[in-house]
Amino acid sequence: MDRFASLLACLVFWALPLHAASLPNIVLLYADDLGYGDVSCNGATRIKTPNVDRLAEQGLRFTDGHSASATCTPSRYALMTGEYAWRRKGTGILPGDARLIIEPGRTTLPSILKKAGYATAAVGKWHLGLGAEKLDWNGDIKPGPLEIGFDYCFLIPATGDRVPCVYVENHRVVGLDPADPIEVSFKMRVGNEPTGKEHPELLKLRPSHGHDMTIINGISRIGYMTGGKSARWVDEDMADTITSKAVSFIERNKDRPFFLYFATHDIHVPRVPHPRFAGKSGMGPRGDVILQFDDCVGRILDTLDRLNLAGNTLVILSSDNGPVVDDGYQDDAVEKLGNHKPAGPWRGGKYSNFEGGTRVPLLVRWPGRVKPGVSDALVCQVDLLASLAALVGQTLGPDDAPDSLNMLPALLGEAETGREQLVEHAGVLSLRSGKWKYIKPGKGQKVHRNTNVELGNDPEGQLYHLGDDPGETKNLLSEQPDRAREMSSSLDRIQQAGRSRP
Repeated sequence: MDRFASLLACLVFWALPLHAASLPNIVLLYADDLGYGDVSCNGATRIKTPNVDRLAEQGLRFTDGHSASATCTPSRYALMTGEYAWRRKGTGILPGDARLIIEPGRTTLPSILKKAGYATAAVGKWHLGLGAEKLDWNGDIKPGPLEIGFDYCFLIPATGDRVPCVYVENHRVVGLDPADPIEVSFKMRVGNEPTGKEHPELLKLRPSHGHDMTIINGISRIGYMTGGKSARWVDEDMADTITSKAVSFIERNKDRPFFLYFATHDIHVPRVPHPRFAGKSGMGPRGDVILQFDDCVGRILDTLDRLNLAGNTLVILSSDNGPVVDDGYQDDAVEKLGNHKPAGPWRGGKYSNFEGGTRVPLLVRWPGRVKPGVSDALVCQVDLLASLAALVGQTLGPDDAPDSLNMLPALLGEAETGREQLVEHAGVLSLRSGKWKYIKPGKGQKVHRNTNVELGNDPEGQLYHLGDDPGETKNLLSEQPDRAREMSSSLDRIQQAGRSRP
């Protein structure tokens, strides 16, 4: 009996690394504010994105792939939790000092992969909050990514245009001098640092609206900050800094399955490209940082090639929401846009109920498993949790990921169809059902007063057939009232049910 037990233990011991070796590495490249039409594989002609195109040529390009929201924090929340963000209060665009909005212990995308044996890392933009109550940036910063399933993190805590303008590695601010403590406030001024509003002569990049508080690196931000001078980032170096951290994580974990969530800052404001990209696009800093983002993608892909990992790595590239041109700084983005269409053929953009708000680039590459091509399957980032759980053999509990559906066959190109229905989230909720789209009645501005993005608000509601009218130009509500009522009722049921996963 002892001999049999010993033999069984040996078999189990050897089976574990064999199973782990069969798991693909997973790299999620998550851009910020990158529109469907901002990459050349989706039709851009004024800008070329050869590394993004490389993924498209070697993998599957989706024409109907969606973020879970038309703004950043709710998209990231849904991606991590598999729950539509509109179901939870406090999941809107967060200030830079917000507490963590994902409860530790909850099943998340990284936790389910960690359970399957993956090394997990979050590198880049976070914007899901940190800490439990009022956060002390000078001590241990937790809970955060490490408490919801990541083994390692190197973070831009919120956004580049919000304080604090420092990096957080695991639980600490990087490079902080204890003799120069950080203080942050979004309610009142702290310290005596100059602000953009009072001292515009100190700025190298001026705001177009808002963004006129504490000046860091010659750029005024949202919020007030004092201290932490040795820890402050240099915007021009940000893309290189976070990409180097991502590459290092891959190198450290090349001999075991890993999950890298690499959330770039580009092309979010402030757009301050490294000098080697400045002026190269002919479209101003917005175009330049698209080139910079593409370079970051290339460096990750080159690392996988160099380490002979590309063949067993599932790479997914997407964006947290649609595009915005002027989002707070005078950076020539509007003046130099020319005939470039950031949202491609779709109407609207970031903040919008129209398709341009959530229909974003989505590319999937896995050599030998995903056949290169184009898919018009309806898929959403909220489904990554359930889909990747299925891929790695993990079972979700009944209360886990309430809106995440297993779309793995569609994501791998093994099925031509994806979701039957999808709730799109912006100012109001919309329901996609096949090619039909119903937008709930919405009050308020037609056009965002600061960004000039069409918001798609209509007090009567809207109905479009995207197959015949991809630009959402002909509202069919009056012509098909029964269909509109049916879709409205379906949307109400999804809202009231508290979940959409069976």
